Amino acid sequence: MAMTTVGKFSLHNGGGFVARQMFTYLDDNGEKVASKSSGDVLLGQTQEFDPGDFGVPDGAMTWSYVFVVWGYDNEAKQAFMYKKGAPKTAAYTITGTTLSNTLGLISSS
Repeated sequence: MAMTTVGKFSLHNGGGFVARQMFTYLDDNGEKVASKSSGDVLLGQTQEFDPGDFGVPDGAMTWSYVFVVWGYDNEAKQAFMYKKGAPKTAAYTITGTTLSNTLGLISSS
């Protein structure tokens, strides 16, 4: 099955904490690398992000990674191929508390 190509990711924060969007991706050596982080995504907010703005190279296998301020971070289990300008967005929501949160894929359309 071919990997879905996306141009953006979105994050909805439904948790009782401050979240920051990051990405992990495979570099040219096959090593998983963490990107820079976004500003704060507060409770109830939804923000959209282009991984390229955070240093993710075009064509990289990419995962959503959410930094939870004063809590446990969460990395998505689903990988996507990042292609700048691709029309699809991988939409995620994070819920729970700082020490017990869940990151879920809503859609990739």
